[in-house]
Amino acid sequence: MTNARFYHAGCPVCVSAEQTLLNLLDPSVKVDVIHLGDIPARVAEAEAAGVQSVPALVVDGQVLHLNFGAAIADLK
Repeated sequence: MTNARFYHAGCPVCVSAEQTLLNLLDPSVKVDVIHLGDIPARVAEAEAAGVQSVPALVVDGQVLHLNFGAAIADLK
């Protein structure tokens, strides 16, 4: 099973990306959806993973920046 983390800030761009992404991924991929606006303590975790903006998907150490909703610095 593949594990992934989807970081977002709750903006319309992020919510749209989340809905699209979750519908496209194989159900065997476990996605931990992390709303950084609701859980700001995890911003440091996202930064450490290499996330520079949200929405972003992290899979196997690779960061996929999907669109631009907000810079990670704006979420601090």
